[in-house]
Amino acid sequence: MSDENVEPEGVEPEVVEETPAEPEAVEETPAVPAESEPEAEVVVDPAVIAEADVEYIEVDETPREKPAIPGADLIPDIVVSEADQFLDAEARAAAEAEAEERARAELGDEPEFEARPIADAAIDLAAGARYTATGKRKTAVARVILKPGTGTYLINGKTLEQFFPRPTLQRIIRTPLETVGFEARMDVVARMHGGGVSAQAGALRHGISKALLEADPNLRGELKKRGFLTRDPRVKERKKAGLKKARKRPQFSKR
Repeated sequence: MSDENVEPEGVEPEVVEETPAEPEAVEETPAVPAESEPEAEVVVDPAVIAEADVEYIEVDETPREKPAIPGADLIPDIVVSEADQFLDAEARAAAEAEAEERARAELGDEPEFEARPIADAAIDLAAGARYTATGKRKTAVARVILKPGTGTYLINGKTLEQFFPRPTLQRIIRTPLETVGFEARMDVVARMHGGGVSAQAGALRHGISKALLEADPNLRGELKKRGFLTRDPRVKERKKAGLKKARKRPQFSKR
């Protein structure tokens, strides 16, 4: 035996620690699924689907007619001009009345009761006969005196044409005497105050009609039928406390 392999006595042999070897990484291959058998495709005719789903709707091939507008065939008889847009209600009503009078004069269409005066009017036309009455319209008041004469009108010291230049108002005032047939045999003297020109004309006609009734009470039926004795009750409504006018209220404010 050689001396190299003999260990001396009393010396412990060295222990060599062995490190465990690391396991080698094994690559896992994914499992390939088994090939399944392909399903059989169902073929459907698209024409059959279209016929089953589509509902047949009958379509009227005739062209659609435009509906007629109600009143489209009517011709407007009142056309407001630019000058009439800024007139008040009274002036506009007087202008419309004048237009109607002109159209009526052109056609020669006069009302039947105005064209035929009352024949059986019996009024005393003595030299000192005086028939007085008071007519009213809105806030206008007319104190009228009828007396025998030649058919002249004196209103507040002026003639009829000077006090009422508008022909429509002149015609309104003359209608009571023309109705009874005394337009050329009686004079009218009147004192007026209050109201506007249209209201004063209505008050004067009302006063003349009431004076004719004083002269002959039998004229009441004819004058009443023509509306000469009816006092127009339409007046401006008074202002109320808390309101801007008769009915107009201030704008509401929540805060």
